[in-house]
Amino acid sequence: MRTLDTQLDGPVLLEPTLHGDARGFFCETFREDVWARHGVPGPFVQDNHSRSGRGVVRGMHFSTGEGQAKLVRCARGAIRDVVADIRPGSPTFGHWEGFTLDDETMHQLYVPTGFAHGFCVLSELADVVYKVSSYYSADTERGFRYDDPDVGIAWPGDVELRVSERDRTAPLLRELQLR
Repeated sequence: MRTLDTQLDGPVLLEPTLHGDARGFFCETFREDVWARHGVPGPFVQDNHSRSGRGVVRGMHFSTGEGQAKLVRCARGAIRDVVADIRPGSPTFGHWEGFTLDDETMHQLYVPTGFAHGFCVLSELADVVYKVSSYYSADTERGFRYDDPDVGIAWPGDVELRVSERDRTAPLLRELQLR
């Protein structure tokens, strides 16, 4: 496995080692000691799995309180995965970065606390699986608008975006009280 470059300080983009031949492939998708050596601290307490169709946007989500780190991968299909720095006082507050995660490269993205996360499905169908560092709680789940003009995320222009009412009507980042 190797770590790939990112622009923002915090997120870690990983390229796991694939062992493949004409029959298919094998890949370790998580091994605590190896991932920790590459900048992905644990522990993770919950695994999640979402399935979405082409153009579905989920985000931009984060958790308050202790926060919630995520280790994200796309097990089927392809997504444009996006992180945004929401750490008050950070020199890159409000900056975002995007990565393509798919079932061919098997790249994974570690999203540390202090970052919002979202994705857009590029393929006809995508299964996104991710580990999280704290249990889901509706009381701490938050988000800001996926199309916040101050953040300016460049979502893919070649797909018709399908956004939930919740994500479409979320507040702007500047309207949130972040600590």
